[in-house]
Amino acid sequence: MRSRLPVSERRTCAVVGQPRATQRRRPQARDDEAALTAAIERLATQYGRYGYRRIRRLLVDEGWRVNVKRVWRIWRREGLKVPSKQPKRRRLWLNDGSCVRLRPERPNHVWSYDFVQDRTEDGRTFRMLCVIDEFTRRCLAIVVARRLRSDDVLHCLTDLFVEHGPPEHVRSDNGPEFAAKAVRHWLGRVGVKTLFIEPGSPWENGYCESFNSKLRDELLNGEIFTTLREAEVLIENWRRHYNAVRPHSSLGYRPPAPEATLPPARGLPYATLRSAHGLAKPAGL
Repeated sequence: MRSRLPVSERRTCAVVGQPRATQRRRPQARDDEAALTAAIERLATQYGRYGYRRIRRLLVDEGWRVNVKRVWRIWRREGLKVPSKQPKRRRLWLNDGSCVRLRPERPNHVWSYDFVQDRTEDGRTFRMLCVIDEFTRRCLAIVVARRLRSDDVLHCLTDLFVEHGPPEHVRSDNGPEFAAKAVRHWLGRVGVKTLFIEPGSPWENGYCESFNSKLRDELLNGEIFTTLREAEVLIENWRRHYNAVRPHSSLGYRPPAPEATLPPARGLPYATLRSAHGLAKPAGL
């Protein structure tokens, strides 16, 4: 029980060195406290592997003006945390260079790729070929198949080179799919230098290993893939979310490749010039 002493409030505040105004002040909750708490809980439920810093970045993207400290206070008050383990769930609707010294300096400077393995519900394994741009942290492709060989690596790189242009270097381990003569000769013909990490040293391919751990932590560990087609769809959706929405701590909690929208032509200089010269308005504007 709390005991009451025959001491006045003035004397007590003087002893502990606390102003009486502080003692009598009653905390006042902000008008948007309930709405902000609901938004934080909604995002924490939707993105169960995100901490309060990434949740705050998503709140800012939604239009909230809130700092990290306030999100942290609500996070602690509501008892939110990132669980160390998560149960898998079923989808209801489907019952030579030194790799350590060479650091990326610009987009298309260094790409890295690696394999990740998982299983469908029937126990059959499938593999994923993950390709990322180390400078922008953008995931360029995730190829999903039961088996992936050197020819599949060549097909994936060919499509990416056509879309983004060839990089200056490609970093990988010494797996047979990457170290195959066909792959090395083809990369040499297009002017791309290969960087193979030392055997048994995955930390030398740190960018791709970090990406693989996020893929496994945020998606693979929490999903039961009924079919290979389901895995392809969900993994591609996660890749798009990773590039366009997911806040990245090394990029100032911004996504690697946020979606851009073209502003309407009304009020812009080129629209004014067009109307002044009597030019027709383009279709769709």
